Amino acid sequence: MFDTPHTPLRPVDGIPMPQRIGAILAVSFGVSLSVLDASIANVALPTISTHLEISSADSIWIVNAYQLAIMVSLLSFSALGDVIGCRKIYIGGLALFTAASVGCALSRSFQALVLTRVLQGFGAAAITSVNTTLVRFIYPRARLGRGMGLNATVVAVSSVAGPTIAAGILSVADWPWLFAVNIPVGIIAIMLGGRFLPANPVRVSNHRFDWHDAVMNALTFGLLMASVEGFSHGLDPRILSLGVAALLIVGFFFIRSQLREDYPILPFDLLRIPIFSMSVLTSICSFLGQMLAMVALPFYLQQVCGYDDVSTGLLLTAWPAIIMIVAPVAGMLVERVHAGLLGGIGLFTMAAGLFLLAWLPPHPRDFDIVWRLVLCGAGFGLFQSPNNSILIASAPPERSASASGMLATARLVGQTTGAALMALLFHLVPRNSTHTALMMAGGFALAAAIVSFSRLSLPLPEGLTHRRKDSRPNTSK
Repeated sequence: MFDTPHTPLRPVDGIPMPQRIGAILAVSFGVSLSVLDASIANVALPTISTHLEISSADSIWIVNAYQLAIMVSLLSFSALGDVIGCRKIYIGGLALFTAASVGCALSRSFQALVLTRVLQGFGAAAITSVNTTLVRFIYPRARLGRGMGLNATVVAVSSVAGPTIAAGILSVADWPWLFAVNIPVGIIAIMLGGRFLPANPVRVSNHRFDWHDAVMNALTFGLLMASVEGFSHGLDPRILSLGVAALLIVGFFFIRSQLREDYPILPFDLLRIPIFSMSVLTSICSFLGQMLAMVALPFYLQQVCGYDDVSTGLLLTAWPAIIMIVAPVAGMLVERVHAGLLGGIGLFTMAAGLFLLAWLPPHPRDFDIVWRLVLCGAGFGLFQSPNNSILIASAPPERSASASGMLATARLVGQTTGAALMALLFHLVPRNSTHTALMMAGGFALAAAIVSFSRLSLPLPEGLTHRRKDSRPNTSK
């Protein structure tokens, strides 16, 4: 409807060395903080509830407030990144997250802690919404997969390190230090970002951010998350029905308005790109299966196999630990092999590992469990980097922030749905819930593998095609 010229404020093809190291460190520090804080407070909830004199049920809001803030604002921040630039959104998110961490550390009441956790969540949403976009502009197109592999490794390490870091801090300090440790890391990330990140890479100009759409987006995803959680935890059907009705009404008007936009917050323009929409679907199914398994496995190993909580934690480390090795390798392989093929093989491997976990022998040895977990982690690592590469590369440069937001939203939707489905299984099949969950997780991974393989029939995004063409003459020299 109107002309939207691009503002190319980034290097033509990535950032030269050694500046690239500083830029990727800025992104890695920020992403690790946002992922860590999703789980670092979990270990301390009993201590916090006692100190603040609240019930265990109320203490859950210290975790949920953070997740809810991310869910309702993620796509809005990514859309804003397309308008004012990803660098501003990222550094602004880091500043908000760091300031909110100060507030969390100084909180002396439950209400103050929940409020500052909400602010932390908004900061984390800003960081997460554009981090893969920045990776796209930090790395040359011929090395994008390597950047995505490193990013996936940081996420994997951070996701498993939360409880361990929390336990270490609580062994020598009180719970406010769980949030205080973010402050120096956040300040370093802000300084690195200001020094090394590209100056607001490709953005859409002559386009205003629509705050009305942002509010509608928050209501839609907030009601969606509340409905899923309410259903899985057996909320009163009358209250649940009201929530679902509100979701349908608000969602209808939100989606109708988004379909008319040239640059919507919910990126329907990108979802019309077949390889983009199929990559989003692959991501949702894979993360749904992963979360189902990661919630079910501790119960399975302790209640069925007889392990204690410490042994369970050590065994489960095998899954993310192998991702640290496989994800960077997959990032290099995507320069030579179709991302759909790598993703399909990885997800098929993950599905095999999940089905094998569901059919463990009655008295398994540690090795019986570990090699199955390694199979799951290796498969997931082989899928994640190529899938992220193909999803980000398939979006036009001026819509990179929205693509990054959609990637993060797909992960959150999959994880939220997986956790809620596990809670529902505890109610529906209490005697066989964990076995059922592992079988369903394998089914979701298998479905994701089929979708990933189907991308082989679609043309690759321009950036990935360019890399494959460029790599051929290099190998012949």
